[in-house]
Amino acid sequence: MKKQNVRTISLIVCTFTYLLVGAAVFDALESETEKRRWEALQDAEDMIIRKYNISQEDFKVMETVVLKSESHKAGQQWKFTGAFYYATTVLTTIGYGHSTPSTVGGKLFTMCYAIVGIPLGLVMFQSIGERVNRLSSYVIKAVRSSLRCKRTVASEVDLICVVTTLSSLTIAGGAAAFSKFEGWSYFDSVYYCFITLTTIGFGDMVALQRDNALNRKPEYVMFALIFILFGLAIVAASLNLLVLRFVTMNTEDERRDEAQAMQALQVAVKLEGDVITSNGSILSGYEGHDGQSLNGSTNSSMCSCHCMCLNRHKKNQYKLRRSPTHIRHLLPEVVPMQDLNYDYDTQSLHTLADRGTMDSSYMGVDMVDMGDTASIELRPHALLKRNVSLLSIRI
Repeated sequence: MKKQNVRTISLIVCTFTYLLVGAAVFDALESETEKRRWEALQDAEDMIIRKYNISQEDFKVMETVVLKSESHKAGQQWKFTGAFYYATTVLTTIGYGHSTPSTVGGKLFTMCYAIVGIPLGLVMFQSIGERVNRLSSYVIKAVRSSLRCKRTVASEVDLICVVTTLSSLTIAGGAAAFSKFEGWSYFDSVYYCFITLTTIGFGDMVALQRDNALNRKPEYVMFALIFILFGLAIVAASLNLLVLRFVTMNTEDERRDEAQAMQALQVAVKLEGDVITSNGSILSGYEGHDGQSLNGSTNSSMCSCHCMCLNRHKKNQYKLRRSPTHIRHLLPEVVPMQDLNYDYDTQSLHTLADRGTMDSSYMGVDMVDMGDTASIELRPHALLKRNVSLLSIRI
């Protein structure tokens, strides 16, 4: 099984396991509190119905009026300031839900706006995150150079520490400001900042929804928008270091597999046997690839003691078989016997052949009968001793 498939299956198993663990923890933490709150609300509803002597239908109407009027307490949500705030939550995928379009045109435009705006926002925040990481690396390098450290290049661990610190400072500073303007506790403000910058956006706590802040506090509106955009850029820098490395692992493995497949498709010619060069050296088990020359340089000639003919394997590999009769086209040249001047024990090969005194084992020379033509096959150790660079000699 491929490494990518194993990683994908492992991630699926780990994710569902993480979901199960999270569900168990939330059940243990929140279920009892939810039950008590529901019982308290039911008691309050029964008390109001008995006290004011109203029906269940009238109470439902009152409940609807209270819920629908909640969003209007912050002022007009669809004037330019409120609409800009809504467009920001759409583009950043926060989606508080504090205000939603009620017309068909508004819902249709929201979908079209999100189709273009969400990819644009993701690319923008990713680009800003890369610039933040680059700036952080320059700062780290400058600081280390001023301190005369041996290692001045910023590593990924250094960048992760920097962006984590910036994210923490952003959340801490934003929580202090929202705690002052909204009247929340500091812990609730930290919770709101985290939910916002991670684009979870539950909507249980939304800024700019009190005292008509959208229209009366423009400086607070500006601060909230800058906080969202700057904070998301810092978070994008963190994600660029932490997440994208794991996301690109499958792509790197696929490219590696493609490169290995292309290399496997290349034709490799393998020659078996000892290869004798012109200087008498023997290369054992030499392999040539893709029709390359059998020698390492262009100036030295060599031949093989065995010739193999190619048969194509079904897996695009080549199997070699012994074929002595087709060795001539692989030889650098065939030299006639009369051109030789080598003497063996003061007698030339011509004389030995003519007199018939050369036996089949003399000085490593084998006589082979090939019909009208006799062939002398020289053994490698004799060729090495005499520095002979040819395989077949015509007599």
